[in-house]
Amino acid sequence: MAKKHYTPEQIINKLRDELLNREIFTTLTEAKVLIKQWRREYNQVRPHSSLGYRPPAPEIRIPVTLT
Repeated sequence: MAKKHYTPEQIINKLRDELLNREIFTTLTEAKVLIKQWRREYNQVRPHSSLGYRPPAPEIRIPVTLT
């Protein structure tokens, strides 16, 4: 199956439908925080069908060893 690439307009429409039309932001800081959370969820958590229902950029956790 070919990988589907979304246009910037399609991504903006998703952002509008899933966040902007459902929230009333009282401060610019609140808007920035919620948009950042949405972007992280969209890019790192949400599975995408074109990628075999895997997230496009999963978060990598590097173990820290103390010596």
